[in-house]
Parts: sequence; structure tokens; C-alpha cells
Amino acid sequence: MGIAEVIPGVSGGTIAFISGIYTQLLDAIKAILSFEPITAFKKDGWKGLWAKIDGDFMLYLLIGMAGGLILGVFVITHLMENHPIPLWSFFFGLIIASTWFIAKQIPAWNLTTIGLFVFGTVIAYLYTVVSPTNGNEALWFVFISGTIAISALLLPGISGSFILLLLGMYAFVVGSVKNLLIDFNTGYLLIVFVFGLGCLLGLATFSRFLSWLFKFYPNPTLALLTGFMLGSLNKVWPWKIIVSWRTNSEGEEVALLEKSVSPFHIGIENPQLLMAVFLMVLGASLMFIFDRLELKRVQK
Repeated sequence: MGIAEVIPGVSGGTIAFISGIYTQLLDAIKAILSFEPITAFKKDGWKGLWAKIDGDFMLYLLIGMAGGLILGVFVITHLMENHPIPLWSFFFGLIIASTWFIAKQIPAWNLTTIGLFVFGTVIAYLYTVVSPTNGNEALWFVFISGTIAISALLLPGISGSFILLLLGMYAFVVGSVKNLLIDFNTGYLLIVFVFGLGCLLGLATFSRFLSWLFKFYPNPTLALLTGFMLGSLNKVWPWKIIVSWRTNSEGEEVALLEKSVSPFHIGIENPQLLMAVFLMVLGASLMFIFDRLELKRVQK
């Protein structure tokens, strides 16, 4: 999930969804950002508090996300710049296969679930073709960006990083995190801290709303989120041409808006077709493995 949140177009919520920890994550976040841990601590001490917040699960998840975030900032961004087609191919295969497996979790499709699935697909697709705006480096906007982006983190198919890109804040926020890790100073720390506060507000509000939806409307919610995932595939399509450019915080010209094209498009010099197909199949195969492992776990 940490790696996914660094990549514009890949959702951490998608990774949580396809790995089978999505509802457990929502419940844990909802519990942490409430008064329930305090009540549990008063009643059963640290043991009760740890159990209430699902401490073992959250500890391992946060350690993994922190490692993935650091890896993503340095390694995945390098792959995005130098080997984009293989990277996007892998995620494309992973997400398209996971869409199928998640859709199978809906026991009965009806007009409501089909309608929400189509609606989610259309909304997610439109979101992938929206032009990013110019950012605002004021702290109040950094806070709002954190609130919106973390809400997107919880939605499969909706990338928090891409939301930051649409807000014009991706380069500023990721650059601040990267610079803080390389050269610690109070300026970068303040930006990351304010962004983190915005994230906490988004988690506290949106996790409760999603938990409520899963509790009372599980099938329609699954259908909508599955549509989000399918519609987002346009963003992770490996072959793209750059439509417009932007200048990042370091004064470099980088892609602003891209358009999905055929691998045989005249603007694609090296489509790496065999490598791309192999990595798509590899990504999809991982979903089959996850599905088998989850089935065995449930049957025990």
C-alpha cells in the first residue's frame, strides 16, 4: 500500500481490497480515531486497548507501508521515469484481474448493483482524463489536500497520489517528503506535519462513512468500488503519449496530461510488447495466487 500511494493512478485502497484486508482496515481506523480505545484501556488496560485497535494488524501494516513509502519515493519513481511501460503493465494486470475476483464476491447482481457498477466505472474513467490544476503551497491548502487525498486512499481505483496530481500538489508534497528524508529541516517538517493533520481528519470522517456503507449496503458498495477499479484502468494503461507538460518544483519539465494509445501508435518508439504482456500476466497470476491462498485460509 505504501508503494501504491506514491504512484499516481494506483490506489492503496485497491491493494487493501485485493489482499482481503479492506474491511479490517476500515474497522481498525474507525476504532483508533474514536473514544473506544480509551474506554477499553480503562476497563482492561493496555491489553484491552491493543485488542480494540487491532494492534498487531495495524503495527505490521504501518511498518510495511512505511517501508513501501520509502521504497516508492526512491525506487518506484525511478522506474516510472525510466521504465514506465513494464511498471504500468504489471499494475494493469494486477488490477484487471482483481476487478474480476472482487466482482465475484457479490452473490447476486440486480439493477441496483449493475447501475452502481456502471456509475463507478464512468466516474473513475472521467477522473483519469481530467486535467490537473495549478497547486497552492499555502499551508491551509496543504491541509485540505491531505484530507482529500487520504479519503481517496480508502477507495479502490481512486489514487490518492493522482488526486494530489489533479490538485497540483503531487510534486510539492512528494518532494517535501523526499527532501525531509534526505535533508531534515523545519520547513519540510512543517509541510509534512500539516499534510499529516489533513490526512487524520480525512481518515476520521471517511472511514466511518465507508464502514457504515459496508455494514448496511455491502453488495451495492462492492459493486460501486468494483466499478471504480475497472474505470481506473485507463490511468494505468502502459502506452501513452504526452499531451501537455508542466514545470515541477525543481524547474524541470514533466508530463502534465497523457493520453492512452495503442502500443503500435506512431509516437511509441519502443512498445516493449512482449515484456508488457509478460508482466500483465504476472500481475494477473498473482491475483489467482492470492485468491487460492485466501480460499484455503477461509476453509481451515
